[in-house]
Amino acid sequence: MIDARLQPIQRAALRPPAQMLAARGISADTISIAGFAMGLLAVGALALGWFGVALLLIAANRIMDGLDGAVARIHGPTDRGAFLDIALDFVFYALVPLGFAIHDPAANALPAAVLIAAFVGTGSSFLAFAAIAAKRGRTAADFPAKGLYYLGGLTEGFETIVLFLAMCLFPASFPTLAWIFAAACGVTTILRWHSGWTAFR
Repeated sequence: MIDARLQPIQRAALRPPAQMLAARGISADTISIAGFAMGLLAVGALALGWFGVALLLIAANRIMDGLDGAVARIHGPTDRGAFLDIALDFVFYALVPLGFAIHDPAANALPAAVLIAAFVGTGSSFLAFAAIAAKRGRTAADFPAKGLYYLGGLTEGFETIVLFLAMCLFPASFPTLAWIFAAACGVTTILRWHSGWTAFR
């Protein structure tokens, strides 16, 4: 919901470390893969109930997700990099609820499953719109540097990360947080369906 407004702040903060990494020849794709590895470790930490460790790993994953784009803008963005970034992001988003479900199946499995299904709705509507928008040559004015058309919504990247961090800080509240955010994702999905239905007449 506020990703576009946070972009200038994020870019300014990440520019110095991105320049340092780029000067050392580290590619954006390498950062994307390393960030995803951090995300996988976070899932293991969640499953073991190490919520503080999981929080740090999730934060590291998100920082690296921003760094890969910053480095890509220095070296020059590529279609492969854009594909890798979004593909790994969506898997990461689904794996975090899975970690909570593994930790406490009795309390968390059903809300985790509903949240993952809601993520499928937001992710599929996002990618479907992006694919048709690319075919029609449309660009997103709010996200000119993105590798594909970025359709906003009620639940975007910032809100999702705030959710994950809140879940790590208050793990007993995971079911409540998951149900609430799944509902918000449902609203986002419906709004994106409406956007696609009207934009692609």
